[in-house]
Amino acid sequence: MSRYLNTSHVAALAVGILLGTSHVTSAADPRNVRVRGDVASLTGDTLVVKTREGADQTVTLKPDWKVGGIRKASVDDIKPGDFVGIASLPRQDGGDGALEVLIFPAAMKGTGEGSRPWDLKPNSSMTNATVAKAVKSVDGHTVTLTYQGKEKTISIADDTPIVTFTAARKSDLTPGAHIIVMGEKASDGTVSAARVTVGTNGIVPPM
Repeated sequence: MSRYLNTSHVAALAVGILLGTSHVTSAADPRNVRVRGDVASLTGDTLVVKTREGADQTVTLKPDWKVGGIRKASVDDIKPGDFVGIASLPRQDGGDGALEVLIFPAAMKGTGEGSRPWDLKPNSSMTNATVAKAVKSVDGHTVTLTYQGKEKTISIADDTPIVTFTAARKSDLTPGAHIIVMGEKASDGTVSAARVTVGTNGIVPPM
């Protein structure tokens, strides 16, 4: 599998990661879940993930499943006009504080635009939006985001994980590799997925 970064594949991967919810309308419906953790094993199309909660989760990979990568980026890479996805929590002193930042490639601008609840931490949200203003201060950075006629200001501390998409291949899914899987959980508890996102060079996907 080539490491060439296929934009359409990465865009689909981003939508899967950033728009998935755990909402289920009935017991018979599959539900979307995010499985975060490390690769325990990969045998054929069966992936076992040691989740961040400590349990082993088996994921059945669908035919023609794909792999995408996440690499480290820097707060200095964030410029006005960029499109980003930021998971954040409300701050007591107003505004939001970033938990993680995903910088989208230019060709993916507009992917999943909007702000929605997120499951990284209780009360967290994910905002996919355009950077209108980026300001550096003594205690970190602040960005002003615009989306769907709205505006949101989020502070980014110096230790906030910042990443972007990159290419990856199935051979990167070695034991211990850090991954996030957007899957479908059936009523019997089994999980299946068409895509796996892996952190490259030891990066933990922070989403």
